[in-house]
Amino acid sequence: MKRKLALFLALIMVFSVFAFGCAKTEETPEEVAAEEEETDVVKIGVFEPMTGANAAGGELEIEGLKLANKLYPEVLGKKVELVIVDNKSDKVEAATAVRRLVDKEKVSIVLGSWGSSFSMAAGPVVKEAQVAAIGTSCTNPLVTLGNEFYFRVCFIDSFQGVVMARYAYEEAGVKKIAILQEISNDYSVALAKFFTDEMVRLTGDEDAIISVSSYNTGDQDFTAQLTNIKNSDAEAIFAPGNFIESALIMKQAKELGMDLPLLGADTWETPEVIDIAKEAAEGAVFSTFFDSEVPLTEETTTFLEAYRAEYGADAEPAAVTALAYDAYLVALDAMERAGTTTDTVAIRDAVAATSMFPGAAGIISLDENGDAVKSAIIKVIEDGKFKYKATVEPF
Repeated sequence: MKRKLALFLALIMVFSVFAFGCAKTEETPEEVAAEEEETDVVKIGVFEPMTGANAAGGELEIEGLKLANKLYPEVLGKKVELVIVDNKSDKVEAATAVRRLVDKEKVSIVLGSWGSSFSMAAGPVVKEAQVAAIGTSCTNPLVTLGNEFYFRVCFIDSFQGVVMARYAYEEAGVKKIAILQEISNDYSVALAKFFTDEMVRLTGDEDAIISVSSYNTGDQDFTAQLTNIKNSDAEAIFAPGNFIESALIMKQAKELGMDLPLLGADTWETPEVIDIAKEAAEGAVFSTFFDSEVPLTEETTTFLEAYRAEYGADAEPAAVTALAYDAYLVALDAMERAGTTTDTVAIRDAVAATSMFPGAAGIISLDENGDAVKSAIIKVIEDGKFKYKATVEPF
C-alpha cells in the first residue's frame, strides 16, 4: 500500500513540473510584455569608446550620462539603470556592443556614441531591432539619414563645416587654405567636404583649397604633409580629426617652424589636445556645442552646479559631457510622453516628436531627419585653456 501511495505522489510531482513548464513556454507576447512592464527597472543602453584611440572622448560622455542618471534616476516611477558597454573605438565592436544591448540586455533605448563612425556602424542594428538610439556628439549626416530609429542631440557637419569656413573667410580673412583630413574617419572626411564647398562659394575661387592631404587614424608622423603645406601658399590649415592625431599635427607644425592658423572642429575640445600639443595648441580655433560661460537654459545651470559638485568647484565640463547629459534627458522625456518604458516603437515615435526641449547644451528640436537644429560655439585655445569666442546661430 505504501509503495502505491509513493508512486501516486511521484506522478503528481511529475505532472506538476510538466504543467509548469508548459505554462512558461506558452506565454503570449502580451503576457511577456506585461511581465516586463511590472519590473521596477528601466534599462538604458550606452555604447561608448572606453578603450582604444577614442577612450578619452567616451569617458567625457559617460561623465555626463552618469551625472544625468544621478540627478534623474527614475522615469514613470521606475528606477533607471545605465547599461554601459565598450565599443573599443572600433566600428565592428560598436555594432557588436549595440547588438548585445538590444538582444541580451533588452534595453528600452540606446545612447551614443562619441565618434560618427561607431554610430553609423550601430545604425542597422537599432533599425532592425526597432529600438531608438540617440546620438550624443556624432555629427556626420549619415548617422541618421535613412534610419528612422537614429536621432541625435548635436548639430551636424553640414552646419559645422560651413560655420568654420565662414569663420576662416569672414573673421580670419583667409582666402587660400590647406586641408589635412583623417581619411579613415567618416567625420573628418565629411567636415572637409562641407568646409571646401563653403570656402569655394564664399571666395568664388575654385582653387581656394590649396591642397588636401590625408592620414589614417593612429598615424604618428605628419611631417611630410605639413612640409608640403609649408611650401605652399596656404594661409591656414583646416584639420578636423581625432584629438590625438590633431594634437600631434599642432606639435609637429610648431616644430617645423610653421605659424599658420590652425582650424578644427568639436573633437578638439578634449583635454588631451592641450596635454599633448602644449604651447603648440595656442591660438587653435574650433567649433563646438557648449560653453559654461554662456548658459543657454535653466538646465544649463542645473548641469553646471551638479558637475562642479561632483568634480570640483573649478571643474569645466566638456561640450560632449553636456550633450550626453542631454541625450539621457531626452530619452526620459520621450518615455514619459509615450507613457511606456517597454514599447520601443512608441518611445521612438516620442523621440521623433521632440520639440523645444530645454537641455543643458541648448534648446533641442529635432528635424525631419532626427537631427538637432541648434547654435554652434566658436572657441580658441589660450593660456592652456578652451576659451569662448563666439556663438553662431543656425542659418
